Amino acid sequence: MDAHQREFFQKLISIQEDFTRESEQYWNMYSDLSTWQFWVIILMLVGPLVVLYFVLDRENIFLIGFFGFAVHILFAYIDATGIRYGLWGYPYQMLPFLPSFSIDASFIPITIMVVFQWTLKHKKNFYVYSFITALIFGFGFKPFLTSIGLFESYKWVNYFLIFLIYLVLFLLAYWITKIFLWMHNKQDKKNV
Repeated sequence: MDAHQREFFQKLISIQEDFTRESEQYWNMYSDLSTWQFWVIILMLVGPLVVLYFVLDRENIFLIGFFGFAVHILFAYIDATGIRYGLWGYPYQMLPFLPSFSIDASFIPITIMVVFQWTLKHKKNFYVYSFITALIFGFGFKPFLTSIGLFESYKWVNYFLIFLIYLVLFLLAYWITKIFLWMHNKQDKKNV
């Protein structure tokens, strides 16, 4: 790394440290444990986990869990990118350094995991039900979060785009799961 690159990189590190301090200060002023919004966000984290504990099909736990983890990772990346580029934001947060943690780690993945499990159990078309779930999230859930001040979109982001993001990420997670399942089954056939 030459001197100019090192200086520029150090400047970026300094900016990130400043941003982290500002985020923590904002959280302490507006988003800490004393706000009702904080507790709604905690409920969006813990509530789905409790539901999942009671409804998760233990026979397909690894398949459904892998699918949910894929959803979680995809949403975490997309949310982080959208936040970083100023396309949307979460004015209230559980943790100042993970602004959308409860939504990305629990609420969205567990909801679509339950849908995925239901389509497996009842031999229904996942594409249809992921479309319906994306509609509900894009045109129901996100507008609701906006109305209570837990989500804000900026620039050219609208609910139709949010619906498309949900749909694409649900399908990507499904296809990733199917690819891994196919590779696993192919290996099982080799071992026979």
